[in-house]
Amino acid sequence: MRILAFEALRAVDERDAYANLVLPPLLRKAREDEGFDARDAALTTELVYGTLRHQGTYDAIIAACVDRPLREVDPPVLDVLSLGAHQLLGTRIPTHAAVSASVELARVVLGDGRAKFVNAVLRRIASHDLDGWLERVAPPYDEDPEDHLAVVHSHPRWIVSALWDALGGGSTGIEDLLAADNERPEVTLVARPGRTTPDELLAAVGDQAAAPGRWSPYAVRLTEGGEPAALEAVREGHAGVQDEGSQLVALALAAAPLDGPDRRWLDGCAGPGGKAALLAALAAQRGASLLAAEKQPHRARLVGRALAGNPGPYQVIAADGTRPPWRPGAFDRVLVDVPCTGLGALRRRPEARWRRRPEDLAGFAPLQRGLLREALAAVRIGGVVGYATCSPHPAETRAVVEDVLKGRGGPAATAEWIDARPLMPGVPALGDGPDVQLWPHLHGTDAMYLALLRRTG
Repeated sequence: MRILAFEALRAVDERDAYANLVLPPLLRKAREDEGFDARDAALTTELVYGTLRHQGTYDAIIAACVDRPLREVDPPVLDVLSLGAHQLLGTRIPTHAAVSASVELARVVLGDGRAKFVNAVLRRIASHDLDGWLERVAPPYDEDPEDHLAVVHSHPRWIVSALWDALGGGSTGIEDLLAADNERPEVTLVARPGRTTPDELLAAVGDQAAAPGRWSPYAVRLTEGGEPAALEAVREGHAGVQDEGSQLVALALAAAPLDGPDRRWLDGCAGPGGKAALLAALAAQRGASLLAAEKQPHRARLVGRALAGNPGPYQVIAADGTRPPWRPGAFDRVLVDVPCTGLGALRRRPEARWRRRPEDLAGFAPLQRGLLREALAAVRIGGVVGYATCSPHPAETRAVVEDVLKGRGGPAATAEWIDARPLMPGVPALGDGPDVQLWPHLHGTDAMYLALLRRTG
């Protein structure tokens, strides 16, 4: 288990891989070759994701236990130390077992000499529990609140600052949000309309392991984890894995009031296909069609697989939404879920917090504005555009919409806001509107943002 976890962490570090892509094939191979059972897989998953989520905290603790700057510790050694720190400070594994297993891992993957170093450092770490260490390594909140929260909740300081701003700058909510980013999220399924129902999904999973969604009428939560691919409905495309926040975005666009025809819908950034599949199913119920466009051909193929078997008409194309092949005003509803920093999904991709930099915001800005401008050009007068992104950062959310509407950096768009809040019935704490920001700590979803705009000219 620990060797497998180490291999996953090395892939994340060396190849900038994502754990959610690296770990499943490693676990499958271990099941086939070594007889891994569900408990082995669960522990391995906890070791990998727990270590990644708390990397910042563990780095601060390890730094206090070594006699050199952390940057001078070889990355493989640091991975073994981080795995050991998580077992000591973040799990119920007994201290002696955590230390001995980590030292044995070090012998196997690093050699005897560095195993002695690992042993010495882990014994220092074991001298205090997590709270004791945080008192020693985290600066006092009163002296530096952002750095305190960054160490305690294992987020880069600039992300703490950005999330704090997004919440409005007050003290309410920031610790809950940072803590929610470090919790293991439930797996959520979507029952695609016309193909299966939530009740059928619940029956297939079993009442003891699943529950209805909190907000989306099509959601089913796997409360005890599990493998969605083991469900026939998922394998056949009747259902899919999709966060409730993403479901709510698609449902709100589909529910937005519309005058005139409602025949042609566009998903302008469709990869990997979750929202497109839900939109296609909703469109089919109304006799409408969906065009799903994705710039990257390999992601367009994923969209095609997600939509395969949809009961209504649809088309999938590889196309750049900033240089669209469709004619202006061709669609009644348009969604652009734009590329972004992904700061709203840090609980699912914990490694992303350590890769992103503040300058990434500027890198995405022209693309986000260009996609929204072209989406507004693609919709007919009176039609509706949904601008969505999995980030709560103000620079990726309302600032983008306001710049496009006011003509900053390009011609002003002739469009008006639609209040998105009534289109998410029953969902609390949606803010002052007209746009909507979802939050992990308030809604149990990714931090999805949605602005709805009606073209007026």
